[in-house]
Amino acid sequence: MPASAPNHLDPRLLRAFVAVAEELHFTRAAARLYVAQQALSRDIRRLERELGADLFVRSTRRVALSADGERLLPYARRVLAAHDELLAAFGEARPLLVDLNSPGLATGRRVLHRARELAPECELMARFESGLTFAAGELIAGRLDASFGRFAGLDPALRAQLDQQPVRYEPMAVVLPEDHRLAELSEVPLAALAGETVYAGAGNPRTPEWTDLARQLFEGRGIGIAPPAPLAVGDEEFERIMAKMRNPILVVVDFPAMARTVLRPLVDPVPFSPVSLVWRRGLLHPGIDALRQAAAQLASEEGWLRRPVDGWVPATDVNIISTRK
Repeated sequence: MPASAPNHLDPRLLRAFVAVAEELHFTRAAARLYVAQQALSRDIRRLERELGADLFVRSTRRVALSADGERLLPYARRVLAAHDELLAAFGEARPLLVDLNSPGLATGRRVLHRARELAPECELMARFESGLTFAAGELIAGRLDASFGRFAGLDPALRAQLDQQPVRYEPMAVVLPEDHRLAELSEVPLAALAGETVYAGAGNPRTPEWTDLARQLFEGRGIGIAPPAPLAVGDEEFERIMAKMRNPILVVVDFPAMARTVLRPLVDPVPFSPVSLVWRRGLLHPGIDALRQAAAQLASEEGWLRRPVDGWVPATDVNIISTRK
């Protein structure tokens, strides 16, 4: 190993190295860490790049530790043991603040509930901040610890300070007044919305990532975006304002029921909203590990990261959420 060692090593990279060193199999190590094999390989390559050493000897049939890998392994184990002791002493004393965006949305809530089951010793506290853009600022400032939403919709300067794990491609839907011309349909083809003006959070400073997703979805389809509405705080005020506007509302399929409206899935094509678990880069807390494990389990069990080949997701989102730094 070269004499000029880096000043800092991300514990996540060391944990990835130890898992591969003990399993000597990337697929088994990835399953053990609840990460994609591609992401694990990227972490190993990053660690090798930072250390300036090849840690494994790879062939088509087997993976073995190199001499430098053998040398690193006892050090990595000691560092991780000390890291775990530190978390046990201090990390669990502070509750982890998890933003679910809105009380009625299912994806984040289900991940949080599973994480509580996996780590009952951790205190995971729900918050409801309505919009990933706003939550991102709170994450960076340390006033929140984790959130859920469309990571690709954030400004690059925000993304650079955050980390993310893909959780779900969530099918999108539209909420219609119960007497709307399309309300009798069981599913609404996107083409049927031509000529409509749809509310997608325009003007809400907390949710520009959602309005941008709508703009990309509606482009070239003859669907307009409703102008900014008064910023409603709370479900009751949101329902009141939407009832006055009477515009269709772009939502996801698990959006909570609203009075005098119907929710209809969108089809032809089915549009998906990409949802990631997002946290402040460098944050170390056992609750984050539990959330990541819970998200990976549910994504696998529910098929949340599978999408039909004819579904719609912006290419920028696919590229960004599939790339772990």
